[in-house]
Amino acid sequence: MRAKLKMVKDQIMRRRHLPIPEQGRWLASVITGHQRYYAVPGNYDAVHAFRTQVTWHWHRALRRRSQKTRLTWGRMNRLVARWLPQPASCTRTRRCASPPHTQGRSPVR
Repeated sequence: MRAKLKMVKDQIMRRRHLPIPEQGRWLASVITGHQRYYAVPGNYDAVHAFRTQVTWHWHRALRRRSQKTRLTWGRMNRLVARWLPQPASCTRTRRCASPPHTQGRSPVR
């Protein structure tokens, strides 16, 4: 997770002067991809921590856009609610993965 956060932080800093909707769409795709790969039962805290850290890095980058920034955490929370998806984990234990598609007897027997 550290390596991915470092890569995301570098990209956020490079993209900080782009319009916020463009940044938001890109960050949403990053977080969605991370959630689709890592959101399994019991891993909610790690997925939530990734989103929280991305939010913190994005806030810091947006505040560095000018010397007289007015980006408070209230406004940042509205941006996050608008652009970043909520963390979700699969809550049904055995039904998360798709069932195996076999015809007749299992070839493993």
